[in-house]
Amino acid sequence: MEQYFEYRHMVGFEETNLVGNVYYVNYLRWQGRCREMFLLTQAPEVLADIQDDLKLFTLKCECEFFSEITAFDELSIRMRLEDLTQTQIGFAFDYVRLRDGGEDLVARGRQRIACMRGPNNDTRPTKVPEVLRTALTRYAVVAPGNGRLVAAVSEA
Repeated sequence: MEQYFEYRHMVGFEETNLVGNVYYVNYLRWQGRCREMFLLTQAPEVLADIQDDLKLFTLKCECEFFSEITAFDELSIRMRLEDLTQTQIGFAFDYVRLRDGGEDLVARGRQRIACMRGPNNDTRPTKVPEVLRTALTRYAVVAPGNGRLVAAVSEA
């Protein structure tokens, strides 16, 4: 099992506010971008399914900030599977600043999505596609020291 799926990002001026630090909404955008890159590289079959009928609805999104970041900071956005039910997926994100050979955790986030199918006026929950389920389990949260899966993979 791998520790996390990683998306690297260099912060640009357009992502900062007048004070010079990164505007908070960008952290949520990076969660979405990380998730998209995961689909592109780890489960591309799901992208075709999205073009057909599958919808990934974001139900909840949050971020806790520990330290400021600014333009030209290099980030590693690290996504892990936190929870997997029949129809929903919970992700955990660590935002790590990379500099001078070191790492600094600057924020932590979570996101919960539901898999849905059907026309917009009659969209209903559907099972997480098997190819996505398989790709995600490689990045499941594991308890330190004992190797036991912490991410709940349930039938709910």
